[in-house]
Amino acid sequence: MKIVKFIFSLLFGLMFINAGLNKFLNYMPMPEQTPEQMEIFQAMAKLQWIIPLVGLVEIIGGLLFIFPRTRALGAIVILPVMVGIVIHNYTFDSSGLAISVPLLLINIWMIIDNRRKFMHLLDKN
Repeated sequence: MKIVKFIFSLLFGLMFINAGLNKFLNYMPMPEQTPEQMEIFQAMAKLQWIIPLVGLVEIIGGLLFIFPRTRALGAIVILPVMVGIVIHNYTFDSSGLAISVPLLLINIWMIIDNRRKFMHLLDKN
C-alpha cells in the first residue's frame, strides 16, 4: 500500500508541477474554449497576479505532495485549487471531470490518511 500511495502522490505532484510551470512558460496548447470560458479567462487576465499565484501554489503544492514528510501540507495547500478545478469542470467542461474527480479523491485520501497531523489544529488548548 505504501508503494501505491507513493506512485499516486508522485503522479499527482508531477501533474500539478507541470500545470504550474505551464502558467509561467505556456508550453501546452489551450483547448478550444466556449465564450463563457473566454470571458472568465479574460477577467482573470485583468487580475494580473492571479494566474502566477495559482501557478506558484500548484508548483509548491505539487512538490510538497510528492514527499511523504510534507505530503499532508501539500494536500492542504493544493486543496483549494483542486476544488476550483472540479467546480470549473462541472460548470463549464464536464469532459474534464474524468481526471479532476479522481485527482480530488486522491487529494482527499491523503488528507484523511494524514489526519493525525491536523488534529492538534483542532484542539481547544
